[in-house]
Amino acid sequence: MKALTFSLLAEPEERLDLSGLTPASLAGLTEIQIAKLHVGTSRKPALVGDVFKVTGKDVNSLIVEGSSPWLDRVGAGLNGGTIRVTGNVGSQAGRKMSGGTLLVEGSAGDHAGSGMAGGRLEIKGNAGDYASGPLAGEMTGMEGGVLIVRGKAGHYAGDRLRRGTIAVLKGCGDYAGYRMVAGTIVVTGRVGAMPGFLMKRGSLLLDRRPENLVPTFMPCGEPDIAFSRLFDRFLIREKILDKPLLGQKPGKYGGDNAVLGKGEILFRRGR
Repeated sequence: MKALTFSLLAEPEERLDLSGLTPASLAGLTEIQIAKLHVGTSRKPALVGDVFKVTGKDVNSLIVEGSSPWLDRVGAGLNGGTIRVTGNVGSQAGRKMSGGTLLVEGSAGDHAGSGMAGGRLEIKGNAGDYASGPLAGEMTGMEGGVLIVRGKAGHYAGDRLRRGTIAVLKGCGDYAGYRMVAGTIVVTGRVGAMPGFLMKRGSLLLDRRPENLVPTFMPCGEPDIAFSRLFDRFLIREKILDKPLLGQKPGKYGGDNAVLGKGEILFRRGR
């Protein structure tokens, strides 16, 4: 059975909210009912049938064909099945996901994976600022699942991360791991200023010694710990990386001692 496919007819004239186009939301709906769903965000919102050509039947495997920075909240709340987007998307891709798989073959805007609780979100291009981070007024960020950005991420990646794993594979902006509560962030490539600023707990794993740390992080030598080897195996098993990140005896900084101070920055020595 062919995947249920939404092919973008033209560049949208308004921002679209695609949070209703998930396997769980569309289960049991007819093609006519799907075409009449609201996706626009203006006073007279556009319908699915106005902006997409709908083909296919398999509601557990959705495809969004097209590319636009106005495709917001793709896969929001996804809790089963898969969604694949062939191009770029807007803000809040995968927000509040609790299961399932979302693959974005292009880039994503700000707050990708915001408030995730489970599932797997993979972005083959770049991500904007606040990847996995909370919206204004929210107290927690990502609470579970796996977020992979195979390109670069903007500033504040992993803000208020509580659980789960974030991997950014071509570097990120400033304040990576800002206000982390727990969880794990992996960054390969250049990291901007003040990584781990105000982190309470959690692990920030880097493929090189960090620069521009705040002075409230303390050097902790080169501990021989099992965690680094075990996590390397996890990254390879999940096909996030194809070789070990840290090695057997990574360098370590502890902090941020301006707050609780039980977090750690581990990095591969010699780079």
